[in-house]
Amino acid sequence: MILRLHSPFIIHNSQLRLPGSKSETNRLLLLQALYPEISLQNISDADDVLAMRNALQSVSDTIDIGHAGTAMRFLTAYFAIQENRTVTLMGSPRMHERPIGILVDALRQLGARIDYLGAEGFPPLRITGTKLTGSKVTLRADVSSQFLSALLLIAPKLENGLELQLDGEITSRPYLEMTLSLLRKIGVETSFNSQTITVKRTVSVAHCALSVESDWSSASYYYSIVALSEIGTEITLSTFKENSFQGDRALVEIYKDFGVETVFNAGKITIRKAHNSPLSIVHYPLNNVPDLAQTIAVTCLGLGIGCELSGLHTLKIKETDRLLALKNEFEKLGATVVISEDCLTMRPAAIHSNIAIETYHDHRMALAFAPLALKVPIVIQSAEVVSKSYPKFWNDLRRIGFSIAEM
Repeated sequence: MILRLHSPFIIHNSQLRLPGSKSETNRLLLLQALYPEISLQNISDADDVLAMRNALQSVSDTIDIGHAGTAMRFLTAYFAIQENRTVTLMGSPRMHERPIGILVDALRQLGARIDYLGAEGFPPLRITGTKLTGSKVTLRADVSSQFLSALLLIAPKLENGLELQLDGEITSRPYLEMTLSLLRKIGVETSFNSQTITVKRTVSVAHCALSVESDWSSASYYYSIVALSEIGTEITLSTFKENSFQGDRALVEIYKDFGVETVFNAGKITIRKAHNSPLSIVHYPLNNVPDLAQTIAVTCLGLGIGCELSGLHTLKIKETDRLLALKNEFEKLGATVVISEDCLTMRPAAIHSNIAIETYHDHRMALAFAPLALKVPIVIQSAEVVSKSYPKFWNDLRRIGFSIAEM
């Protein structure tokens, strides 16, 4: 599906209910599979979540999770402890290029039986479930937080719990805090002291009903829309918590630099364009929130502000190499971009109109570039890719005033 977007303004005081957090939902689905006493509300309807749910409910000995990276990491750990069951876990061609060796090595240290069916260190995997008696493992702290969370989620079911020692500077700490918070909510005892995380064995939990908070990553695109709009523009979004454990809540502070204010009220946030930004360039270390990089960079381009973003080494192993994808598309739009293994530097220029944005099978490329239609008409290739995390995105944009036509 190819869409052409244009929007000279958005409807003032728009209101939307955003989907549940994909990150929270997938963590809770795995915990629910381990502890059926848990019931869930407001779960995400994203493709990644559907892949996770289908895999957890499947009795097949072959599980194909497509492009769902979170599911690949979490399910590798989950099936490793499913005794007397052998599963082949596979995905899309791109998924088979995304490294998983760090997680597999850690699980093997705990006693897991996992074999590579293709290239060493990459899916597909043959996982023979067994009782894991190991209880201590050390991992580099700068690896994907999903590797660490995968271990933490199965930790309460391990024979002796888990002591996870982190070596070096921690990347994406908020996602680890989210995982530990959800474990505590269901009654699991955890601690996070300096570089050591401990999770106690928990045989069963009390019956509990948990509601998934809406997705701050999805909210980021509306922060970008408000930042690119006229002063006084407001959008109200639900359902969000002021004390959220989602790392992307950092939007609230970051977007103050772009003139956007946030008000929390009764489970909703109202985001308002209060003033125009006086800045000519911004510098952000995004180690803890790398998924915001595309949104922030597009906002800067739309406002004519330069940006220097660092802490982005994990973006090269996402659905695509996001740093290279951003460089390619920004240069088509007229900007100057320099990337390294960890950083992106962008210098804006007059934005070219009617440029076709390639999404590279990456939902965040489509989602992040859409707000730019407030400045110039743009075309989004393979626009259906948003279903990976936010299936109703294009409908919601129409509701707030965007003109969107299928080509």
